[in-house]
Amino acid sequence: MSAGIVSSPARVLALWCPDWPAVAAAAVAGLAPTEPVAVLSGNRVIACSAPARAEGVRRGLRRREAQGRCPRLHVFAADPGRDARLFEPVAAAVDAAAPGVEVLRPGLLVLAARGVSRYFGSEESAAERLVDEAAAAGVECQVGVADELSTAVIAARRAVLVPPGGGARFLAPMPVSELAAEPALSAPERADLVDLLHRLGLRTIGDFAALAPVAVASRFGADAAAAHRSARGEPERPPSARPLPPDLAVEHRPDPPLDRVDAAAFAARALAERLHARLAAAGVACTRLLVHASTGNGEHLSRTWRCAEPLTPEGTADRVRWQLDGWLTGRSESRPTAGIEVLRLEPVEVVAAGALQLGLWGGVGAQDERARRALVRVQGLLGGDAVQVGVLSGGRGPGERVTLLPLGDELVPAADPAAPWPGRLPEPAPSAVLAGRPAVTLEDAAGDAVWVTERGAFSASPTLLRWGRRSWQLRGWAGPWLLDERWWDPAQSRRSARAQVLLDEPKALLLIFVGASWAVEGVYE
Repeated sequence: MSAGIVSSPARVLALWCPDWPAVAAAAVAGLAPTEPVAVLSGNRVIACSAPARAEGVRRGLRRREAQGRCPRLHVFAADPGRDARLFEPVAAAVDAAAPGVEVLRPGLLVLAARGVSRYFGSEESAAERLVDEAAAAGVECQVGVADELSTAVIAARRAVLVPPGGGARFLAPMPVSELAAEPALSAPERADLVDLLHRLGLRTIGDFAALAPVAVASRFGADAAAAHRSARGEPERPPSARPLPPDLAVEHRPDPPLDRVDAAAFAARALAERLHARLAAAGVACTRLLVHASTGNGEHLSRTWRCAEPLTPEGTADRVRWQLDGWLTGRSESRPTAGIEVLRLEPVEVVAAGALQLGLWGGVGAQDERARRALVRVQGLLGGDAVQVGVLSGGRGPGERVTLLPLGDELVPAADPAAPWPGRLPEPAPSAVLAGRPAVTLEDAAGDAVWVTERGAFSASPTLLRWGRRSWQLRGWAGPWLLDERWWDPAQSRRSARAQVLLDEPKALLLIFVGASWAVEGVYE
């Protein structure tokens, strides 16, 4: 595009950092830019670096297939907190040159193009300046400008400045999958819509845009109507005549000031609950949120987060936690020199509360909300780690397959549950897993102790189990199953065996043999 494009009032500038989750993971690990990197969630690649793509790695591949295509691939688990923490210096650098930045997600931000293009002389000059600012922060980025937000994001992926009024013409030849390429701008069901459009023979955005709006809204639903507006280059979110209700902002003055990420995360959860209580009382939901912090040295930090859908309490708490993590541990010049004395959350844009779909048994339903408020109350009384929730994890034993995390933290398992895990205990799983693993002994008919030999067999047939002062005759047993983990690494190798025993009452136990002794790992009721 030529320089000197005149900006219309509605123009939007988007700045996109390619492969940001992979870039952030490589930066934390200290890897060179030439190393292939992939970030996985649910055992599938969600982001990869350019060197990894050159080796055939693509989004959506399973871990084993990605490593088969690129044996030297560096694999990392998805971590939104890490992505946000490393993106904060980039957002701060851009905000210093062009105030009014809104973060859609780590790696993608937007701002109004009108002011910045007037200040730098043209949209092209503004784009070049912001690319330079991001480069000074140590990252590569691309800039796109268009009349509408979603069009600007797609343009940023191609480093294009779309002329005013040319959004629909720019989008028309692109594959319809581009409408679901950015999760920060589309609902989770957008991928299903794209698949349906493919099966209907609508392969490009132009094909989809040619449909009548009434037919799309009546046949496909609300998200399809929003996607259709994007495809036609029309405003996705029309301006609301509803003024912001008064006194929606919430504020917290911690004592002592916040200077640690864990304390800040705990404060963020409580403040998010207060904010959503006020929003619910006013009958609105928040789609743009301003996070503001003031320190003891008079520093004022703020960042606006924009979301495609109304924020839930969990979504608000996550974004506040990511932002505080970025400020307190970030490497930018905006890192505070003193603890945070005032933390404030302020809704910038709201919609009617009906936009936040309430479920009966799932989602953000009233039952879940009441239960969560009660748990947060207990957490406030007893501490952040006092209330924990379980998430399915990977492992070979039943205790290893559950990761306990504090309520409100991101549910990231300690190990990938979709991995093969050879030697894993077969179904059914015990109904109760004993955390303390109480010690027991097995004896044979002669009263001698029974152990597991080097060949993975019982030294004798067990007939009696002693647990404390009680003893039970065994009605049957299965196993033992020998498990030799990480035998190639002397520092982390572990040898154990499991066995199931049926007692002379309606109960069965899962035993584990480690070292030279038996312990109860689980109970079958």
